[in-house]
Amino acid sequence: MHLSYCTNVHPAEDLDGVLAQLDAFAGPVRRAAGLDELGVGLWLPADLAAQLAAHPADRQRLRERLHANRLVLRTINAFPYRAFHADIVKHDVYRPDWTDPRRTQHTLDCAAVLADLLPDGAAGSISTLPLGWREPWTVDQDRQATEALATVSRALRALRDTTGRTIRLAIEPEPGCVLDTVADVVAWLAPRTRAGVGAGGIDPEFVIDPEFVGICLDTCHLAVSFADPADAVRQIADAGLRVVKVQASAALHVERPSDPASRAAVAAFVEQRYLHQTRALRPDGSVAAADDLPEALETLPTDGPWRVHFHVPLHLAPQPPLTATTGVLTAALDAVRDSPHGNDAHLDVETYTWSVLPDPVDDLIAGIAGELRWATEHLLGNTPQPVPAAPAPEPVPAASVPVAVV
Repeated sequence: MHLSYCTNVHPAEDLDGVLAQLDAFAGPVRRAAGLDELGVGLWLPADLAAQLAAHPADRQRLRERLHANRLVLRTINAFPYRAFHADIVKHDVYRPDWTDPRRTQHTLDCAAVLADLLPDGAAGSISTLPLGWREPWTVDQDRQATEALATVSRALRALRDTTGRTIRLAIEPEPGCVLDTVADVVAWLAPRTRAGVGAGGIDPEFVIDPEFVGICLDTCHLAVSFADPADAVRQIADAGLRVVKVQASAALHVERPSDPASRAAVAAFVEQRYLHQTRALRPDGSVAAADDLPEALETLPTDGPWRVHFHVPLHLAPQPPLTATTGVLTAALDAVRDSPHGNDAHLDVETYTWSVLPDPVDDLIAGIAGELRWATEHLLGNTPQPVPAAPAPEPVPAASVPVAVV
């Protein structure tokens, strides 16, 4: 598997800012992690993706800066459309949804960029939202989303035919969305990949090509759903779908939410920027849901464990009595490896929450590098070694270097 870290942790949304981030963060992270080469899971906001798709000279600037920092691009995160570091994001991250033509265009722009910047012989991946937030969601919206994804799958096939580059779209189930769980995305996607199902079949315009559309398995989201990791991956394979991308991430686990110390500890993770969907496992095996952590603290039952959609650094265990779900991550990755095409999946470390952790982090570069060293050792079975310091890329003007809020 090819390892990368997702740059949606950084706030820049224009080309100069992204290039500066590669110099100020990604390159230094690679060196601090002891890696001779590092993948980046690039986040391209919609306006920047459109600019890069339209202008070869801008893509060349990005290519040169990636090369200078020994960074490799195989995957793009196209889930957030823009403004992922606004003061309040919450439900805005699900807009526009897959009924909106802007979502289709953003995805195709990302595909055009990635096809030009992929290493020779490599396939690329783009992760995207699971249709949209669950409310409202009508039959007509579902039809529009199906048609849009079918259009994208045809475009990705045409892109391979014309460029020789394979780009796959990966739908990422997330709590609270139309496709909340792995089981949901399998049940929705599998029948739409087969033209002959149903009494009258499916209009060819609505068939989604499984060669080009699969699943992004975010292991924080998987853990929050309390699904069995091996069974979830088995459902994907049995449906004839593939795991295109694994987002290596861990959720918060609260074993005894009735305990005052546990409630105080998890309450410290309440913050205003992102949604932190929370699930409670009842003694009968059913799962109760809250759309954000403050709601969970008011309404969820406390007679079973909770899991919270808060991406915690992989190598930094939360303070007791809280724990992290890294065991779900490792079990899921083992199952993906054993599945068809599993070793072709892209592995992207996606901890975007450094700036909203309850305990501030002094050094973001050291934090991300620590995660990557942990992932290299525990997920890939390798021990990163120190590498000779590379000459620093040509410095960028100080005014254009983004400031990390940590």
